[in-house]
Amino acid sequence: MASQPFLARRAEFPAVPETVLVLRLVVVSVRVPIMKDGDCVKFLQWALPPLGLQWPGYRRVRGQVCKRINRRIQALKLSGLAAYEAYLSEHATEWAALEALCSIPISRFYRDRTVFDALGDAILPELAERATARASTEVRCWSAGCASGEEPYTVSLVWNQRVWPRYPQARLAIVATDVDEHLLQRARIACYAKSSLRELPAAWIDRAFDRRNDLYCLRDHWKTGVDFRHQDIRREQPPGEFDLILCRNVAFTYFSEAVQRIVLARITERLRADGFLVIGRHESLPPGVPSLEATSALGICRKASSGVTTWEQRSGMGY
Repeated sequence: MASQPFLARRAEFPAVPETVLVLRLVVVSVRVPIMKDGDCVKFLQWALPPLGLQWPGYRRVRGQVCKRINRRIQALKLSGLAAYEAYLSEHATEWAALEALCSIPISRFYRDRTVFDALGDAILPELAERATARASTEVRCWSAGCASGEEPYTVSLVWNQRVWPRYPQARLAIVATDVDEHLLQRARIACYAKSSLRELPAAWIDRAFDRRNDLYCLRDHWKTGVDFRHQDIRREQPPGEFDLILCRNVAFTYFSEAVQRIVLARITERLRADGFLVIGRHESLPPGVPSLEATSALGICRKASSGVTTWEQRSGMGY
């Protein structure tokens, strides 16, 4: 039998003494802190205000943030949230790390289709017509909190597909800012998963993207006129005036009201008279802003000059 030679050779080995040292493999189990939802909620309600953030904005996304915090606690080899609170009290630099954990970059092309339809059907054409009457013929747009670039690139696609053929003299210039340099690097590369493009018209995808394995990469022609800059909207804004500013699903969702007012004042300074501000559909501006009127369910408002009402009121288009 095939096993016999092996058994024969085994018999040639000397007998193993009874007094043999047996080595045991000991598996040490490191206990991972289990974070309960209620404990994380209490922690966020304590930690967000010092960061200028507000708890209501994080209610629906707290699971994602809590997982990040839990991983951070493990990386620091701490026992749990109480130990992490103490660590924050003793290490001031850790607050910046916690703030980064609270960033929620959710974005995709054509997100909130009706908003971009309104931009392409009425707002951008009005701005293009107005620009042609000026010597510069330039429409300036600022995308604040642009994440991986889906929003500013969508504005560029809408402009080129719907507006430029009607107003070839006008030119769109977009400044896109975000606090996360890693996201900006992805924006400059401009390669995206198919899920990020699922709301774009199929003809636009064929015209503007090249497929590379599982990614769809925006062709260089469609990147023209989009300038990405690393900026924190709470501390810095791009120079100059803008005809259109998009600040959606960031400042007026996650920032505290005090910080919202500071950011809004700076945005208003950058917005031209009769210019448009677009916020998230489910966001609202802090009360008592005399120069802006937000009456649309789409979150579109106009910086009113003397005697000028909102765009929706003027055009009779209410959403």
